[in-house]
Amino acid sequence: MAETPQTVPPGQSDIRISPGPRMKAALLLAILADIVQIVLFPIFLEGAYSPYDDIVDASMAGILSWLLGWHWEFLPTFAGKLIPGVDLVPLWTLAVANVYRKSRPRKIVPEK
Repeated sequence: MAETPQTVPPGQSDIRISPGPRMKAALLLAILADIVQIVLFPIFLEGAYSPYDDIVDASMAGILSWLLGWHWEFLPTFAGKLIPGVDLVPLWTLAVANVYRKSRPRKIVPEK
């Protein structure tokens, strides 16, 4: 008897996890926090010395950890926001997008 090769059911190799309500809320809040920090740049210009910036960043770290669980992507984002001028980069949005990217299932490649 010849061995039959393993096949992946049609359409299963490109399955994506649709973002649930927690992921959507986290992404919306991350985008909002980044917009606030970019639009209100003069208030947050001092970086680590700005109490408003610290409040926004500490709140975002706590809220995102509550919504999505702890991920290592949040640590460099929180640290990067302490450097003046880095608030111009939407780090919270990038961190949430990276968490979503890593949560998607990987492609199943059958061995030959």
